[in-house]
Amino acid sequence: MSTAGRVFWVRHGPTHAKAMVGWSDIPADLSDTAQIARLNAFLPREAVVISSDLIRAVATADAIAGSRSRLQHDPNLREINFGDWEMQDFETIEDQERLRAFWDEPGLVRAPSGETWNDVVDRVDQSIAKVLAAHPGSDIVAVAHMGAILTQVQKAERVTAYEAFAQRIDNLSVTELVLDGDGWRSVRINHCP
Repeated sequence: MSTAGRVFWVRHGPTHAKAMVGWSDIPADLSDTAQIARLNAFLPREAVVISSDLIRAVATADAIAGSRSRLQHDPNLREINFGDWEMQDFETIEDQERLRAFWDEPGLVRAPSGETWNDVVDRVDQSIAKVLAAHPGSDIVAVAHMGAILTQVQKAERVTAYEAFAQRIDNLSVTELVLDGDGWRSVRINHCP
């Protein structure tokens, strides 16, 4: 079984925000230099590095890039667009029924002025397919957000979106997925080096 691609998904450093953070461009706390060094040492040395264009992912990617080739930031690797719910606490959102459906039945339920889960899946899938096609045989380090990473976990684990949401993805963790003749499969999820 030959490997067609290997992607090391890295969740950006913590923001310490206590609200729904999607497309808000808030910085990451990268003060844990020991953890950044362990992460850098764990990732393949010859990989190419890509990130979301949001500053928390860009700064994290820059911190771990080292001598790796750094690709242009890709807005398709952004977090879910929470639209009108952006930067709100769950309790402050007026339409609690819609909010519950958004999380309990992910797929077609849209955050007001935002995205559906299926929208996120489509854009992240397109981004990764493009990077793999442009860099055949290369390992990819993709620094992104929990939602973007979970879209790929869903595919690799062959689970529903709801089941994927149950998976923990910590800040500065690595989720390694491999594409081979049988499709995507997970090697490790939420590994903290």
